[in-house]
Amino acid sequence: MYLKKALKPNGRIYLTIVEKYRDPKDGKSKDRPVKVIGYADEYLDKYEDPVKHFKELAKKMTQEASEEKKKKLITKIIDLDEELSISDTEEKNLGYGFIKHIYKELEIDKFFKKKLEKEDTKLEVEKIFELLVFSRIINPGSKKYSYENKDFFFEKFDGFKLDDVYRALDIITKYDEELQRWIYDHSVTIYKRDLSATYFDCTNYYYDVSSPDEDEIDDEGNLLLKRYRKYGPEKNHRKDPIVELGLLMDGSGIPLSYGLFPGNESEKVHMLPIIKKAKINFGFQRTIVVADRGLNTSDNIYYLNGKNSSDNNQMDGYVYGQSIRSADKEFKDWCIKSEGYEDTIIEENGSTITFRHKSRIYPKKISVNVNIKGETKKKTITVDQKQMVYYSEKYAKKQRLEREKSINRAKDLIAHPKKYDRVSAKGASGYVRNIAYNEETGEIVSINLKLDEEKIEEEKKYDGYYSIVTSELKMDDIRLREAHRGLAKIEQTFKITKSELDTRPIYVTTNTHIEAHFTTCFTAIVLLRLLQNRLDNKYPAHQIINSLKKYRCIPEEKNIYRILSSDEILIECGKIFGDQDTTKKYRSREEIRRFLKY
Repeated sequence: MYLKKALKPNGRIYLTIVEKYRDPKDGKSKDRPVKVIGYADEYLDKYEDPVKHFKELAKKMTQEASEEKKKKLITKIIDLDEELSISDTEEKNLGYGFIKHIYKELEIDKFFKKKLEKEDTKLEVEKIFELLVFSRIINPGSKKYSYENKDFFFEKFDGFKLDDVYRALDIITKYDEELQRWIYDHSVTIYKRDLSATYFDCTNYYYDVSSPDEDEIDDEGNLLLKRYRKYGPEKNHRKDPIVELGLLMDGSGIPLSYGLFPGNESEKVHMLPIIKKAKINFGFQRTIVVADRGLNTSDNIYYLNGKNSSDNNQMDGYVYGQSIRSADKEFKDWCIKSEGYEDTIIEENGSTITFRHKSRIYPKKISVNVNIKGETKKKTITVDQKQMVYYSEKYAKKQRLEREKSINRAKDLIAHPKKYDRVSAKGASGYVRNIAYNEETGEIVSINLKLDEEKIEEEKKYDGYYSIVTSELKMDDIRLREAHRGLAKIEQTFKITKSELDTRPIYVTTNTHIEAHFTTCFTAIVLLRLLQNRLDNKYPAHQIINSLKKYRCIPEEKNIYRILSSDEILIECGKIFGDQDTTKKYRSREEIRRFLKY
């Protein structure tokens, strides 16, 4: 340490005792204040020479700090003939401690302890749940893998066997919806949870099994239990049974609630029930639901928002993507007519772009399903809707490229139909005329296959045009576009669950165990998103996870551990959660225990 003298504009000398340190971000040597003294002339009544006095003080403080550091030094005798330990896993992860801080912050441990008071069980359900959630983020795998690798973490996850893990899943499932509500209630006071707009989308997760499950039916043919694992349109065209998940996310990008349904059922009919249940469970009022065009159906418009004829419609609103190519002729013609378009200069991802757009309020006729005396019938209803269309050359290039890929596959399909079936032909079959399949095998049975040139030319007309529709008649075009762009957050969440958290393939088989699997996955992704939030959303999920993985330690001496790695993210996490200095090379067992809160 040394005394730093700074000559101020007023001619006075300002004194500070500082020490040198190396900035971990750029590796440069810098000063940081240890003790602020003030103006030297303010001490003339105490010391004959204030500068000399505080120089001596800085020297004394340096000596004291050096002595204190010596007290912490440990001399270790190294046996060069010592052999490696093969059986013991000496390297332990500490990174999960930052996830655990949020877990404790939300009092999830207290949730399970409270619920287990009602259960006649001695199972360590809460400890098992912790293991499954932390493993899902930092060391993902099957339930068996998580159990067999529980020594991956610093603290011991003892007191239960592998069979207990599977038995605990039955209890976890019982409290799934209550846990979703608990997490929201305990996070809303700490984190910004915006429910004025919510985002909904669906995805599927596959099973590495050869056949789907059969529903349970009694002797009279009544359905007793609908099973999840069914054949359906898997996102990557795999031929495996899948389960569908509908996710509702708040306006801040944090998952709010979810629902599961069998893989052979349409996502379109499950959106409203999931949203309705969430509104009841969470107790929030009007929200604007943002969803992609695949969920834009007449029922999802009407039963969410009604006719929308009132200036003060208290029903929920919607922002949906709108397919132009599958719309009626009037709408298509309006989209591609040049009249009405305006160019607005906007900022996007740090760049200035031209937003070419137009919009209108339109009385849209829709055909909805209504129940009349126990029978479902169609009824035509007119709803007021704002329709906006914009043009993007970047989007046009993307559409042309995607179509060319599909056309090339379509040509190959026509030339070699035996290479394809109903599943593998997906995407290409839309450009092939006269295509037909064997109902049982899915094989192509057509012999007069032709490229659909007429469809290709028709599609080209609408390259680059994208439409969004909404119930919010007064919402301006730029805000409408931004609201819809928020769907990227939910798509990122799905990607994280599949790539970083390894949610698929799923290994558990019963409905209750499948539900518990997604309970742990949902909790894991919420905790990860909240950690991102605490880090001001500066880092993508995979970078955070990689940092948490590498924050590890190994025993160095009795009750002393050597930290193996640190980085920028870990340093920030350390500052956020209890001033943890993650740059320290050594930690005592007691320090680590305090950090991990056990």
